[in-house]
Amino acid sequence: MRVIAIASQKGGSGKTTLAGHLAVQAERSGNGSVAMIDTDPQGSLADWWNEREQPTPVFVHTSTPRLEQDIEQLRSLGIDLLFIDTPPAITATISDVVRVSDLVVIPTRPSPHDLRSVGRTVELVEALSKPLVFVVNGATQRARITSEAAIALSQHGTLAPSIIHQRVDFAASMIDGRTVMELDSLSRSAKEITKLWDYLKTRMERNMRSPSIGTGGTSMSAAGTSELDRVHGQDTN
Repeated sequence: MRVIAIASQKGGSGKTTLAGHLAVQAERSGNGSVAMIDTDPQGSLADWWNEREQPTPVFVHTSTPRLEQDIEQLRSLGIDLLFIDTPPAITATISDVVRVSDLVVIPTRPSPHDLRSVGRTVELVEALSKPLVFVVNGATQRARITSEAAIALSQHGTLAPSIIHQRVDFAASMIDGRTVMELDSLSRSAKEITKLWDYLKTRMERNMRSPSIGTGGTSMSAAGTSELDRVHGQDTN
């Protein structure tokens, strides 16, 4: 079983929406049985799943002290993929989740404030020697800061080639427990999620074959870097 954590210190980065969509897309792509865990006290992923008509991906109720034990049980039950949503703050919970993960996905909105907050998450992941992938999420079409953010993030780790843009269908789908793929599998949003999952799957498989796993980028301090600071103050035109 492979474990994928969706983590970001910044609230509003779209972790829950991304976790639900990736879990559904992984299952739709024929990648075996998929499960989800919500470690965020707000319980947004759990709320979304409770609105779903489809019984899968399965949702697992657990607590941080039982996390490793429950993951082992899921593995013994034949679950192939597990997605874990995390709280919007650097806490002991996030450390526990990252520690048991095979890949950490860090969604980041293309704004100066979001980019400055990425550092602490990266430091945590690096300290635990886990591979990470940045995802530019909630981007505005043709906004200059989107490309600036992509350039900045790519200097400090692996950046997913699929940018997820801000669209109404993402919010609409989450209201009743669906995803954009289930609303319209041919929509631009659905194609972005499909491309993102295809990339993450390939990346994870490559990491598992590698004798040494790292972030593949330059270390980023919590205070940010010159490249990220350069993005600060840029307009969105």
